[in-house]
Amino acid sequence: MIIVESVYFHPARHQRPIHIYLPDDYEYSNDRYPVMYMFDGHNLFYDSYATYGKSWGLKEYLDQWSKKIIIIGLECNHKGNNRLKEFSPYYWNTGDFAGEVYGTGDKTMNWMVKHLKPYIDEKYRTWSHREATGIGGSSMGGLMSLYAALQHNKVFSKAACLSSAITFCSKELRELIKEQPLHPDTRIYLSWGANEGWGAKGKVIYNSVHQAINRDLLKKGLYPPMLYKQPNGNHCEADWEKQNSIYMPYLWL
Repeated sequence: MIIVESVYFHPARHQRPIHIYLPDDYEYSNDRYPVMYMFDGHNLFYDSYATYGKSWGLKEYLDQWSKKIIIIGLECNHKGNNRLKEFSPYYWNTGDFAGEVYGTGDKTMNWMVKHLKPYIDEKYRTWSHREATGIGGSSMGGLMSLYAALQHNKVFSKAACLSSAITFCSKELRELIKEQPLHPDTRIYLSWGANEGWGAKGKVIYNSVHQAINRDLLKKGLYPPMLYKQPNGNHCEADWEKQNSIYMPYLWL
């Protein structure tokens, strides 16, 4: 069952849609469920809502999966450069790609932790503790998911980071890994497509950054991250859909 409702997004001072997946038996049981917060909620469930006409097909996967879970998908800001701004915790200069990005992702995450999560835990039958709370996303959402699992490790115990936009701020992320106290049970899924990256050099950089972050997480003593280079993978929802059956079982074992 998919519900779309509107919540007040304090950082931008306006209403923002959230796309909610509830297990089909939600209305007929008294069970509580773990929760996974995800970015770009409009791209998760239905092709008709998706920006490029193709979703992650996550509803179809979850409907047949043996585990029951609630998904809270935050829709992005579709105006101009605002998605990059709201889904980046750091300043970056991306050159010709998007120029300067003055990220406000720290404010986005503070809102999710202090306002969105308490609202969801009050309204829906959730398990609110850390071990039952995860986060995930792709591209900028993947960056935010990794940042959230590091910066708010007392809240999120697991993160799915698909095709994450981490090359422009890998230094900051690696410093955060070193500085933050992280619980050893934290599970991080890091993936990227073999066809991703601008040219041959870009592919090498994208690969090496993921490998470096993986090494840092291992040195920190975390549960072994899952590092997945998707064969022939591209930066698109169709390829992220193929990973539903990989990251979900790893995170929610």
